[in-house]
Amino acid sequence: MSEFSTEIERRTLPLEQPFSIARGTATETEVVFVRIEDGDGTVGVGGAAPTRHYGETAGTVEAVLPDLLEIVEAVGDPHQLERIERRMYESIKGNPSARTAVSIALHDLVTKRLEIPLYQYLGLDPTKTLESSYTIGIDDTQTMREKTEAARERGFGTLKVKLGTDRDEEIVRTVREAAPKARLFVDANEAWTPKEAVERIDQLAPYGLEFVEQPVPAENPEGLKYVYERSRLPIAADESCLVSSDVPKIADRCDIVNLKLAKCGGLCEAIRLIHAARAQGLEVMCGCMTESNASLAAAAHLAPLLGYADLDGSLLLAEDPYDGVPMPGGEIDLAGLERSGTGAVRN
Repeated sequence: MSEFSTEIERRTLPLEQPFSIARGTATETEVVFVRIEDGDGTVGVGGAAPTRHYGETAGTVEAVLPDLLEIVEAVGDPHQLERIERRMYESIKGNPSARTAVSIALHDLVTKRLEIPLYQYLGLDPTKTLESSYTIGIDDTQTMREKTEAARERGFGTLKVKLGTDRDEEIVRTVREAAPKARLFVDANEAWTPKEAVERIDQLAPYGLEFVEQPVPAENPEGLKYVYERSRLPIAADESCLVSSDVPKIADRCDIVNLKLAKCGGLCEAIRLIHAARAQGLEVMCGCMTESNASLAAAAHLAPLLGYADLDGSLLLAEDPYDGVPMPGGEIDLAGLERSGTGAVRN
């Protein structure tokens, strides 16, 4: 009889409001939850947040998870986290969010066994807090103003604004007027050409932005370098950097790397990516998809290693089946977490 029992649950989660970026609009998100229970009844929880942009759907996640969970059973020891991640990658090189779901569930299981939170297992300082940004999706100008005001009322002092329209300056001006003291980041989601990006950045720089994320398509690395060398603002790479081996390729064309668990394939790989970026002199942000705390809670434990966080994905949902790490006003409060594991717990 196997030491582990597992459960896979596919869910469609409605968003609180339609959420638009340069590539399109979403009203819901499909996620897949993974539960791994050991012989003593300890349960680890993880979540996959697949996106078609990286070749994944909830269907592909469901299809590969049984094979990934067989690897867990074959290894036998859930504490062999890096070994399991390596074998999952060797078995299924795609579907990074599926592999991440298993990685998160195992980290949750192992740290619950030890009765400690994940940050302690990783040796990280919970008092080194970080404020997550809150994302303002593309919408009509008045709605974006109202979203900005609502975020301020919820206590968020850091905002990330989605761009990639023919009225980008108007959008940024509106958000800045509604939040005059907020820290502002902007994200074009690959929408601009290199020359257009430099022009837009020149227009937007006077609004006090901290950085510009993924101004050009990931398929145009020379375009990213062109922008980086001419930009008045720091450049963050998201779609251009998926895993740790990508870091050296973009180190001379950005200032910040945007790590996402759903695109890198697991927590062990995420930590490798952070160290690779630091070794290249780059800052690191951890971002997210529109996803549940079943996956986001694990990402929050990386906060002491980061310079920026954009972990608001669960806040964009109409309702999240899971609770996670406390984030009052966006402040990632690891020290206030009173549960072992990642902190993800079913509501």
